[in-house]
Amino acid sequence: MTSISKFRATLAAGAAVAASAAVLMAPGTANAASYSDCKKGNICFYTGSNGTGHMCQWDGNDSDWRGGGITCSWAGTHNVKSVYNNGFASGYKDVVYYTGANYQNRIGCTKVGNQGNLAGTYKLRSHKWVTSC
Repeated sequence: MTSISKFRATLAAGAAVAASAAVLMAPGTANAASYSDCKKGNICFYTGSNGTGHMCQWDGNDSDWRGGGITCSWAGTHNVKSVYNNGFASGYKDVVYYTGANYQNRIGCTKVGNQGNLAGTYKLRSHKWVTSC
């Protein structure tokens, strides 16, 4: 191999390494959610424990997460593993959630200001704001 050929090969290898590094350092398109992503006044549900994974959030009731006013894209395929009630501390402040559409099969309730892990063994389908759990 001539000196010029070696130089070109070295440049090509260097360019390939630089391109790989650029791809690895590029920001991801999907970031994991956290409790801090839950807007004030909303109830937020997550596919991961401790407010991680995918998140869906609402500021009102929803009788059908799969076909209501706000649809949750993962509701039919992923269990809910954590919740954060970032609602306001007056009026309808606690949130009851159900495994069935139209508020059927109550599975739990989270008081305003509370966050935490759920059993993670079920999919939710609807929720409703209430004055007290």
